[in-house]
Amino acid sequence: MAPLPETMTAMVIRAPGGPEMLVAEQRPLPRLGDGEILVKVRAAGVNRPDIMQRRGQYPPPPGAPADIPGLEVAGEVAALGHGVTRFALGDAVCALLPGGGYAEFAKVHETNALPAPKRLSVSEAAAVPETFFTIWPSIMERGQLSLGDTILIHGGTSGIGTSAIQLARVAGSRVITTSGSDEKCQACRELGADVAINYKTEDFVEVVKRVTDGAGANVILDMVGGDYVNRNYEAAAVEARIVQIAVQRGAKAEVDVRRLMMKRLWHTGSTLRPQSIAFKARIASTLHEKLWPLFEARKITPIIGSTYPLARAADAHFRMDAGDHIGRIVLTVTED
Repeated sequence: MAPLPETMTAMVIRAPGGPEMLVAEQRPLPRLGDGEILVKVRAAGVNRPDIMQRRGQYPPPPGAPADIPGLEVAGEVAALGHGVTRFALGDAVCALLPGGGYAEFAKVHETNALPAPKRLSVSEAAAVPETFFTIWPSIMERGQLSLGDTILIHGGTSGIGTSAIQLARVAGSRVITTSGSDEKCQACRELGADVAINYKTEDFVEVVKRVTDGAGANVILDMVGGDYVNRNYEAAAVEARIVQIAVQRGAKAEVDVRRLMMKRLWHTGSTLRPQSIAFKARIASTLHEKLWPLFEARKITPIIGSTYPLARAADAHFRMDAGDHIGRIVLTVTED
Protein backbone atom coordinates (compact mmCIF):
# COMPACT_ATOMS: atom_id res chain seq x y z
CA MET A 1 0.00 0.00 0.00
CA ALA A 2 1.03 3.60 -0.53
CA PRO A 3 2.67 5.42 2.41
CA LEU A 4 0.18 7.05 4.74
CA PRO A 5 -0.20 10.83 4.59
CA GLU A 6 0.33 12.91 7.70
CA THR A 7 -3.08 14.59 7.46
CA MET A 8 -6.54 13.78 6.16
CA THR A 9 -9.67 15.64 5.13
CA ALA A 10 -12.49 15.38 7.66
CA MET A 11 -15.94 16.97 7.79
CA VAL A 12 -16.03 18.80 11.09
CA ILE A 13 -18.93 20.27 13.08
CA ARG A 14 -17.84 23.90 13.40
CA ALA A 15 -20.52 24.63 16.02
CA PRO A 16 -23.92 23.17 16.91
CA GLY A 17 -26.51 24.08 14.29
CA GLY A 18 -27.74 23.30 10.81
CA PRO A 19 -26.11 21.26 8.05
CA GLU A 20 -24.05 24.27 6.99
CA MET A 21 -22.03 23.76 10.19
CA LEU A 22 -20.32 20.76 8.53
CA VAL A 23 -17.08 22.05 7.02
CA ALA A 24 -13.94 20.41 5.61
CA GLU A 25 -10.74 20.63 7.64
CA GLN A 26 -7.34 18.99 7.57
CA ARG A 27 -6.71 16.85 10.62
CA PRO A 28 -3.93 14.50 11.75
CA LEU A 29 -4.57 10.82 11.14
CA PRO A 30 -6.02 9.02 14.18
CA ARG A 31 -3.40 7.47 16.45
CA LEU A 32 -3.91 3.74 16.96
CA GLY A 33 -4.13 2.06 20.33
CA ASP A 34 -3.70 -1.61 21.13
CA GLY A 35 -6.00 -3.81 19.06
CA GLU A 36 -7.08 -0.98 16.75
CA ILE A 37 -6.96 -0.78 12.97
CA LEU A 38 -6.84 2.27 10.72
CA VAL A 39 -9.37 2.14 7.89
CA LYS A 40 -8.88 4.02 4.63
CA VAL A 41 -12.48 5.05 4.24
CA ARG A 42 -14.20 4.49 0.90
CA ALA A 43 -17.74 5.21 2.07
CA ALA A 44 -19.46 6.29 5.29
CA GLY A 45 -23.08 5.94 6.33
CA VAL A 46 -25.17 8.93 7.41
CA ASN A 47 -27.34 8.23 10.45
CA ARG A 48 -29.84 10.03 12.66
CA PRO A 49 -27.35 10.23 15.58
CA ASP A 50 -25.04 12.22 13.25
CA ILE A 51 -27.83 14.76 12.83
CA MET A 52 -28.36 14.94 16.58
CA GLN A 53 -24.63 15.35 17.21
CA ARG A 54 -24.48 18.17 14.66
CA ARG A 55 -27.32 19.91 16.49
CA GLY A 56 -25.52 19.58 19.83
CA GLN A 57 -28.09 17.08 21.15
CA TYR A 58 -25.98 13.91 21.24
CA PRO A 59 -22.46 14.23 22.65
CA PRO A 60 -20.08 11.47 21.55
CA PRO A 61 -18.91 8.89 24.08
CA PRO A 62 -15.51 9.30 25.76
CA GLY A 63 -12.63 8.68 23.37
CA ALA A 64 -14.61 9.43 20.19
CA PRO A 65 -13.81 12.52 18.11
CA ALA A 66 -15.72 15.43 19.60
CA ASP A 67 -16.54 17.15 16.31
CA ILE A 68 -16.28 14.53 13.54
CA PRO A 69 -19.53 12.54 13.14
CA GLY A 70 -19.89 9.19 11.45
CA LEU A 71 -20.72 5.83 13.02
CA GLU A 72 -20.02 3.37 10.19
CA VAL A 73 -17.59 3.04 7.31
CA ALA A 74 -16.33 0.66 4.66
CA GLY A 75 -12.84 0.63 3.19
CA GLU A 76 -9.47 -1.06 3.50
CA VAL A 77 -7.16 -1.67 6.44
CA ALA A 78 -4.37 0.90 6.13
CA ALA A 79 -2.46 0.32 9.39
CA LEU A 80 -2.44 -2.08 12.33
CA GLY A 81 -2.17 -1.29 16.02
CA HIS A 82 -0.22 -3.45 18.43
CA GLY A 83 -1.66 -6.93 18.88
CA VAL A 84 -4.07 -6.93 15.94
CA THR A 85 -4.65 -10.49 14.70
CA ARG A 86 -7.97 -10.44 12.85
CA PHE A 87 -6.98 -8.37 9.81
CA ALA A 88 -4.05 -7.72 7.48
CA LEU A 89 -3.11 -4.63 5.54
CA GLY A 90 -5.35 -4.18 2.53
CA ASP A 91 -8.26 -6.24 3.84
CA ALA A 92 -11.67 -4.91 2.82
CA VAL A 93 -13.73 -4.21 5.93
CA CYS A 94 -16.80 -2.50 7.24
CA ALA A 95 -16.84 -1.20 10.79
CA LEU A 96 -18.99 0.25 13.55
CA LEU A 97 -17.40 3.37 15.04
CA PRO A 98 -18.09 5.48 18.12
CA GLY A 99 -17.54 8.48 15.81
CA GLY A 100 -15.13 9.92 13.27
CA GLY A 101 -16.42 8.27 10.10
CA TYR A 102 -16.78 11.46 8.03
CA ALA A 103 -13.11 11.43 7.13
CA GLU A 104 -10.58 9.88 4.79
CA PHE A 105 -9.28 7.66 7.60
CA ALA A 106 -10.93 6.30 10.74
CA LYS A 107 -9.81 4.03 13.56
CA VAL A 108 -11.76 1.22 15.20
CA HIS A 109 -11.07 -1.70 17.49
CA GLU A 110 -10.57 -4.81 15.38
CA THR A 111 -13.43 -6.64 17.11
CA ASN A 112 -15.89 -3.97 15.96
CA ALA A 113 -14.91 -4.45 12.31
CA LEU A 114 -15.94 -7.24 9.96
CA PRO A 115 -14.87 -8.41 6.51
CA ALA A 116 -16.86 -6.45 3.93
CA PRO A 117 -19.61 -8.79 2.69
CA LYS A 118 -18.85 -10.18 -0.74
CA ARG A 119 -21.24 -9.08 -3.51
CA LEU A 120 -22.11 -5.85 -1.69
CA SER A 121 -20.87 -2.59 -3.16
CA VAL A 122 -18.67 -0.40 -0.96
CA SER A 123 -21.63 1.94 -0.36
CA GLU A 124 -23.82 -0.99 0.65
CA ALA A 125 -21.09 -2.33 2.94
CA ALA A 126 -20.83 1.08 4.63
CA ALA A 127 -24.59 0.99 5.29
CA VAL A 128 -24.47 -2.33 7.13
CA PRO A 129 -22.91 -1.79 10.60
CA GLU A 130 -24.94 0.88 12.40
CA THR A 131 -28.26 -0.40 11.06
CA PHE A 132 -27.80 -4.11 11.55
CA PHE A 133 -25.91 -3.79 14.87
CA THR A 134 -29.08 -2.00 16.00
CA ILE A 135 -31.71 -4.21 14.37
CA TRP A 136 -30.42 -7.66 15.29
CA PRO A 137 -30.34 -7.25 19.09
CA SER A 138 -33.53 -5.18 18.97
CA ILE A 139 -35.90 -7.49 17.11
CA MET A 140 -34.16 -10.87 17.22
CA GLU A 141 -32.84 -10.80 20.80
CA ARG A 142 -34.90 -8.34 22.82
CA GLY A 143 -37.95 -8.67 20.58
CA GLN A 144 -37.55 -12.47 20.30
CA LEU A 145 -39.05 -12.36 16.80
CA SER A 146 -40.10 -15.85 15.77
CA LEU A 147 -41.51 -17.68 12.79
CA GLY A 148 -45.15 -16.73 12.34
CA ASP A 149 -45.02 -13.58 14.49
CA THR A 150 -46.49 -10.31 13.30
CA ILE A 151 -44.11 -7.36 13.62
CA LEU A 152 -45.03 -3.67 13.41
CA ILE A 153 -42.09 -1.58 12.18
CA HIS A 154 -42.46 2.18 12.47
CA GLY A 155 -40.59 4.31 9.93
CA GLY A 156 -40.59 1.64 7.26
CA THR A 157 -38.58 3.59 4.68
CA SER A 158 -35.85 4.73 7.04
CA GLY A 159 -32.51 2.98 6.99
CA ILE A 160 -33.58 0.97 10.03
CA GLY A 161 -37.01 0.29 8.58
CA THR A 162 -35.95 -0.90 5.13
CA SER A 163 -33.43 -3.27 6.72
CA ALA A 164 -35.81 -4.50 9.44
CA ILE A 165 -38.47 -5.34 6.85
CA GLN A 166 -36.03 -7.59 5.00
CA LEU A 167 -34.73 -9.28 8.15
CA ALA A 168 -38.23 -9.91 9.46
CA ARG A 169 -39.29 -11.45 6.15
CA VAL A 170 -36.28 -13.78 6.16
CA ALA A 171 -37.23 -14.74 9.74
CA GLY A 172 -40.64 -15.85 8.46
CA SER A 173 -42.68 -13.09 10.08
CA ARG A 174 -45.64 -11.09 8.88
CA VAL A 175 -44.59 -7.47 8.44
CA ILE A 176 -46.67 -4.34 9.02
CA THR A 177 -45.01 -0.94 8.60
CA THR A 178 -45.88 2.73 8.92
CA SER A 179 -44.65 5.49 6.60
CA GLY A 180 -45.58 9.07 5.79
CA SER A 181 -46.73 8.88 2.16
CA ASP A 182 -48.36 6.53 -0.32
CA GLU A 183 -45.08 6.44 -2.28
CA LYS A 184 -43.18 5.33 0.79
CA CYS A 185 -45.82 2.73 1.61
CA GLN A 186 -45.44 1.28 -1.88
CA ALA A 187 -41.68 1.11 -1.38
CA CYS A 188 -42.25 -0.84 1.84
CA ARG A 189 -44.50 -3.31 0.05
CA GLU A 190 -41.91 -3.78 -2.69
CA LEU A 191 -39.37 -4.66 0.02
CA GLY A 192 -41.67 -7.33 1.39
CA ALA A 193 -44.03 -5.65 3.85
CA ASP A 194 -47.41 -7.37 3.94
CA VAL A 195 -49.20 -4.21 5.07
CA ALA A 196 -47.98 -0.60 4.79
CA ILE A 197 -49.87 2.14 6.63
CA ASN A 198 -49.76 5.81 5.70
CA TYR A 199 -49.81 7.23 9.22
CA LYS A 200 -50.88 10.65 7.91
CA THR A 201 -54.14 9.31 6.50
CA GLU A 202 -54.79 6.17 8.58
CA ASP A 203 -54.77 5.23 12.27
CA PHE A 204 -52.13 2.56 12.57
CA VAL A 205 -53.78 1.09 15.69
CA GLU A 206 -57.04 0.50 13.86
CA VAL A 207 -55.30 -0.99 10.82
CA VAL A 208 -53.12 -3.32 12.89
CA LYS A 209 -56.14 -4.59 14.78
CA ARG A 210 -58.13 -5.04 11.58
CA VAL A 211 -55.49 -6.97 9.64
CA THR A 212 -54.70 -9.22 12.63
CA ASP A 213 -58.38 -9.95 13.37
CA GLY A 214 -58.04 -8.05 16.63
CA ALA A 215 -55.00 -9.94 17.89
CA GLY A 216 -52.41 -7.15 17.45
CA ALA A 217 -48.70 -7.23 16.73
CA ASN A 218 -46.38 -9.63 18.57
CA VAL A 219 -43.32 -7.37 18.17
CA ILE A 220 -43.20 -3.60 17.71
CA LEU A 221 -40.01 -1.74 16.70
CA ASP A 222 -40.43 1.94 17.57
CA MET A 223 -38.14 4.89 16.97
CA VAL A 224 -40.86 7.52 17.47
CA GLY A 225 -41.70 7.59 21.18
CA GLY A 226 -43.92 10.36 22.53
CA ASP A 227 -47.61 9.68 21.91
CA TYR A 228 -46.74 6.50 20.00
CA VAL A 229 -45.96 4.70 23.27
CA ASN A 230 -49.58 4.50 24.39
CA ARG A 231 -50.77 3.70 20.87
CA ASN A 232 -48.23 0.89 20.63
CA TYR A 233 -49.74 -0.60 23.77
CA GLU A 234 -53.13 -0.52 22.03
CA ALA A 235 -51.77 -2.13 18.85
CA ALA A 236 -49.83 -4.82 20.71
CA ALA A 237 -50.89 -8.42 21.09
CA VAL A 238 -51.03 -10.19 24.44
CA GLU A 239 -47.45 -10.77 25.66
CA ALA A 240 -46.07 -8.62 22.84
CA ARG A 241 -42.52 -7.27 22.93
CA ILE A 242 -42.13 -3.54 22.26
CA VAL A 243 -38.57 -2.39 21.57
CA GLN A 244 -37.75 1.32 21.81
CA ILE A 245 -34.66 2.40 19.85
CA ALA A 246 -35.26 6.17 19.54
CA VAL A 247 -37.67 8.90 20.68
CA GLN A 248 -38.05 11.29 17.75
CA ARG A 249 -41.36 12.63 19.09
CA GLY A 250 -40.07 12.99 22.62
CA ALA A 251 -38.69 10.98 25.51
CA LYS A 252 -41.72 11.47 27.75
CA ALA A 253 -45.17 9.97 27.36
CA GLU A 254 -48.33 9.61 29.42
CA VAL A 255 -49.42 5.98 29.21
CA ASP A 256 -52.21 3.79 30.46
CA VAL A 257 -50.20 1.22 32.39
CA ARG A 258 -53.26 -0.98 32.69
CA ARG A 259 -52.78 -2.05 29.06
CA LEU A 260 -49.26 -3.12 29.84
CA MET A 261 -50.52 -5.11 32.82
CA MET A 262 -53.57 -6.67 31.22
CA LYS A 263 -51.71 -7.70 28.05
CA ARG A 264 -48.58 -8.73 29.96
CA LEU A 265 -46.46 -6.59 27.63
CA TRP A 266 -42.67 -6.30 27.57
CA HIS A 267 -41.54 -2.74 26.83
CA THR A 268 -37.78 -2.65 26.53
CA GLY A 269 -35.20 -0.57 24.72
CA SER A 270 -31.56 -0.06 24.01
CA THR A 271 -28.96 2.33 22.67
CA LEU A 272 -25.94 1.26 20.66
CA ARG A 273 -23.36 4.03 20.55
CA PRO A 274 -22.53 4.20 24.29
CA GLN A 275 -22.11 0.43 24.60
CA SER A 276 -18.72 -1.12 25.30
CA ILE A 277 -16.33 -2.49 22.69
CA ALA A 278 -16.99 -5.96 24.12
CA PHE A 279 -20.78 -5.56 23.75
CA LYS A 280 -20.40 -4.52 20.12
CA ALA A 281 -17.89 -7.32 19.51
CA ARG A 282 -20.47 -9.87 20.60
CA ILE A 283 -23.00 -8.46 18.16
CA ALA A 284 -20.37 -8.40 15.40
CA SER A 285 -19.68 -12.09 15.92
CA THR A 286 -23.39 -12.92 15.80
CA LEU A 287 -23.96 -10.87 12.66
CA HIS A 288 -21.02 -12.50 10.91
CA GLU A 289 -22.50 -15.90 11.62
CA LYS A 290 -26.17 -15.18 11.00
CA LEU A 291 -26.33 -12.39 8.41
CA TRP A 292 -23.16 -12.47 6.32
CA PRO A 293 -24.37 -15.51 4.33
CA LEU A 294 -27.60 -13.60 3.62
CA PHE A 295 -25.70 -10.52 2.45
CA GLU A 296 -23.43 -12.59 0.27
CA ALA A 297 -26.45 -14.33 -1.29
CA ARG A 298 -28.10 -10.87 -1.60
CA LYS A 299 -31.15 -12.13 0.25
CA ILE A 300 -30.79 -8.98 2.35
CA THR A 301 -29.24 -5.78 0.98
CA PRO A 302 -29.00 -2.28 2.44
CA ILE A 303 -31.23 0.03 0.38
CA ILE A 304 -29.19 3.02 -0.80
CA GLY A 305 -31.41 6.00 -1.47
CA SER A 306 -28.71 8.52 -2.36
CA THR A 307 -24.96 9.10 -2.20
CA TYR A 308 -22.94 12.30 -1.81
CA PRO A 309 -19.21 12.98 -1.95
CA LEU A 310 -17.64 13.58 1.44
CA ALA A 311 -17.25 17.28 0.66
CA ARG A 312 -21.03 17.51 0.31
CA ALA A 313 -21.82 16.07 3.73
CA ALA A 314 -23.91 19.16 4.45
CA ASP A 315 -26.15 18.36 1.47
CA ALA A 316 -26.56 14.82 2.79
CA HIS A 317 -27.69 16.25 6.12
CA PHE A 318 -30.11 18.63 4.41
CA ARG A 319 -31.58 15.56 2.67
CA MET A 320 -31.99 13.65 5.90
CA ASP A 321 -33.47 16.68 7.65
CA ALA A 322 -36.06 16.96 4.86
CA GLY A 323 -37.24 13.43 5.62
CA ASP A 324 -38.19 12.57 2.03
CA HIS A 325 -35.52 9.94 1.43
CA ILE A 326 -36.11 6.20 1.14
CA GLY A 327 -33.38 3.95 2.51
CA ARG A 328 -29.84 4.93 3.39
CA ILE A 329 -27.83 8.06 2.64
CA VAL A 330 -24.12 7.36 2.14
CA LEU A 331 -21.04 9.55 1.71
CA THR A 332 -18.47 8.41 -0.84
CA VAL A 333 -15.09 9.29 0.57
CA THR A 334 -12.26 8.04 -1.65
CA GLU A 335 -12.42 6.32 -5.00
CA ASP A 336 -11.05 2.87 -5.78
